Amino acid sequence: MTSNQKKNKFPTPQTILLIIAGLVAILTWMIPSGQYDRLSYDKVENTFERTHLKEKITLEASQKTLDELKVKIPLEKFTSGDIWKPISIPNTYQKLEPKPQGIIEYIQSPLKGITEVSDIILLILIIGGLIGIVNSTGAFEAGISWLGKALEGKEFILIILVTSLIALGGTTFGLAEETIAFYPILIPVFLAARYDAIVALASIYIGSSMGTMASTVNPFSTIIASDAAGINWTAGLNGRFVMLALGLLICIIYIIWYAQRVKKDPTKSIIYSQKQEIDNRFGNLSNNSSVQLTSRLRLILLVFVLCFVVMIYGVSKLDWWFLEMTSVFFVGAILIGFLSRTKERVFVDTFIKGATELLGVAFIIGIARGVTVLMEDGLISDTLLYYSSNLTDGMNKGLFINTMLYIYGGLSFFIPSSSGMAVLTMPIMSPLADGVGIGREFVVNAYQYGLGLFAFLNPTGLILASLAIVNVGYDKWLKFVMPLVIILLLLTMTILTISVYV
Repeated sequence: MTSNQKKNKFPTPQTILLIIAGLVAILTWMIPSGQYDRLSYDKVENTFERTHLKEKITLEASQKTLDELKVKIPLEKFTSGDIWKPISIPNTYQKLEPKPQGIIEYIQSPLKGITEVSDIILLILIIGGLIGIVNSTGAFEAGISWLGKALEGKEFILIILVTSLIALGGTTFGLAEETIAFYPILIPVFLAARYDAIVALASIYIGSSMGTMASTVNPFSTIIASDAAGINWTAGLNGRFVMLALGLLICIIYIIWYAQRVKKDPTKSIIYSQKQEIDNRFGNLSNNSSVQLTSRLRLILLVFVLCFVVMIYGVSKLDWWFLEMTSVFFVGAILIGFLSRTKERVFVDTFIKGATELLGVAFIIGIARGVTVLMEDGLISDTLLYYSSNLTDGMNKGLFINTMLYIYGGLSFFIPSSSGMAVLTMPIMSPLADGVGIGREFVVNAYQYGLGLFAFLNPTGLILASLAIVNVGYDKWLKFVMPLVIILLLLTMTILTISVYV
């Protein structure tokens, strides 16, 4: 065992999540069980279905039904498909018989979580296989060598481009899980620019988090949350544009500041102790300048890039989800296999080896989902929502909106899904804005900012899976990102406070 390994006492991402799952299981013994009634729309029968405990009641799909239930959402939001998940019905919370989660449920939770996110896991494995195939052709080495020469002396442009483009994807269609595919590709590029792997992680993950935090037209957060709040999604849009511009500028400046420090003195890197290990893992691509970028390799890289272009177009314009995205990468791998004239047996072996490289990442996502499974099965999610909604009684505007920011940040630990958070909480939380005399769009913005800001370090989100690709410890990431989170938190509170008084 090396001295570095002896010093690295911090638990692995899998262990961190299992510890968190254990703590959540304990919480189910301490927090009362409870539940709101749910309302969903049946498109085939053109009816509403109200779920009360285990009883399901069919209701007329009309605005009158919504008004009687005090659900202040236009009927067309359901019939058009804008709201496709069951929503919470206000004023229906009731305590239930405790359902604490014991040792059996704890053991089964990561397995249930893996089952529930099997579509995401399959996407990650197929992407791993595709990356393995492209790697075997030498296309990445040649492309990185060319890019290194093109950006020589102007490597900071790479940080600006990557962070901005991924933030653009985040703010428009919620680019998040898909970014897992970018790490194995871009880390060698950043290493070739004499940065460390943290810079690559930051440019991709922070870009995505900042984009989704200040979502402008993202259907999975902005639009569904606005619909669930009963307002037009354009309400509050100007504030989100301001947040996106200022937040992204701060993030880019912060990443460049750290990157330039590392470039001047590699010992300033937070992960300097892992430099040799990371270079051995990714540096073989960044240090190889002998591979020529031939026409065939250019075509292979073009097909690889087109996979992402097609995926982005499909998600944003064609309502694609994980099955369709996975199909694109699968077809891309086969096409690249033909273009590179890879033999069938070699192709299969290489593909499987590439998928295996991301297997640990896939399992982390499944275990993280298991934490949510424990909370849902223990019936404490709605209890947390109920007590959170009661915290704001009698508050003034400024205190109210900042409290909502912290409430959503806290709830996102238990409900990391943006769409899930929107449909569960907005029918309950957005009417609270009426009581303090502000528009409901401010609650929508507080939901986005709270969820997005906590995503920078939320262990039940994507960060542990992202860190696992480079084997960087969560403690190292916190050391890097906490100053930025504090700066963004102060900015967010300032913008929210000013917005409710202007």
